[in-house]
Amino acid sequence: MADVEVRLGAVSERDAVALAGVVRELVAGGAALGWVEPPPVPEVVELLAGVTVLAVAFSGGEAIGFGYWRRYERPTHRMNADIEKLAISPKFQGMGVGRAVMSALIAAAEEAGIEVLTLDLRGDNVGAAALYESLGFRKYGVLERFVTFGARRYDKLLYARHLD
Repeated sequence: MADVEVRLGAVSERDAVALAGVVRELVAGGAALGWVEPPPVPEVVELLAGVTVLAVAFSGGEAIGFGYWRRYERPTHRMNADIEKLAISPKFQGMGVGRAVMSALIAAAEEAGIEVLTLDLRGDNVGAAALYESLGFRKYGVLERFVTFGARRYDKLLYARHLD
């Protein structure tokens, strides 16, 4: 694994801007992060500021990736949370950074008393699916041709990991 430190908590404005750059680079390369076009930096900075449980990976003091989860809002679902985003700089992919960020998120969820962590991903993201499965997530559903990217359609894969 790359020399990486993962920290939980809020990030500085400087680090948020760096992470916005990671998101923009990933989306420009076709990553499935919820945007079709690279989002404006202020939009990503605002998104990160509103996250309760954020794990950020740093290498040499530079923010290189992040992931976060949010509790479900409905009272009947509040014991569970959804991992909404995992974004790692392309320069650091395949080096264990995603695993380190996910492991920090899982540990934080266990500490918070979360019973089930869910996540979803685009069906063509086989590397992410393999990572999630190796961390104990199990696929529980598929929404066929649910994700639109230009003229292309992809399945949306639904995963969950029971922590209780």
